[in-house]
Amino acid sequence: MSAEASNPAATPTPCEDAQGDGRWMSQHVRFVSECKEREPDVVFVGDSLVQLMHQFGIWRQLFSPLHCLNFGIGGDATQHVLWRLSNGELDNISPKVVVLWVGTNNHGHTAEQIAGGIMAIVQLIHNKLPHAHTLVLGVLPRGRMPNPLRERNAQVNKLVQDALSSLSHASFFNVDPGFVVSDGSISHQDMYDYLHLTAHGYQAVCEPLHAQIKSLLEKPAEN
Repeated sequence: MSAEASNPAATPTPCEDAQGDGRWMSQHVRFVSECKEREPDVVFVGDSLVQLMHQFGIWRQLFSPLHCLNFGIGGDATQHVLWRLSNGELDNISPKVVVLWVGTNNHGHTAEQIAGGIMAIVQLIHNKLPHAHTLVLGVLPRGRMPNPLRERNAQVNKLVQDALSSLSHASFFNVDPGFVVSDGSISHQDMYDYLHLTAHGYQAVCEPLHAQIKSLLEKPAEN
């Protein structure tokens, strides 16, 4: 049995149109179209944490000048991102950096399965864009107080960091500035619903991320 067949998180799957309005596929089609119209140096791919970044001033301040595309869709899990990238979202472009931020929406999957899904995306990106560097962002803690999903996300990060350590074309970047404070809680001033980031939360994440991306952009292209 192949790794894909045994791991639903690593099997490319379109998102189910549960609401019946076709929005997920419409966004995917728009992203494919943007690949034909733009020449980005950086592509962000992932779930709502990527998508919503676009709504804040920090995106215009830090990332727009770097010629970035934002291919985030709320609710996406690893298998959905795999499907999107397998179906045109990396075609016709040659970015130097791909920023991947996904994994917290993989409900019902184990940490090992989610890490396998993330690594499958990293491999797909490398197959399609052999000269690009993939920057995998750590999955953030979630929930106001300690809970099993926090523990799962932390384990995903450890597994992915270990798996990436031997690769030259990809790296792990921890974007958690310390959202969990000493009593184990997360503040609503950083995550308004204890999952999605506020403007303050994005500021804390994006400033070091911007510096890391700039450093990668300044490196010679990998052959």
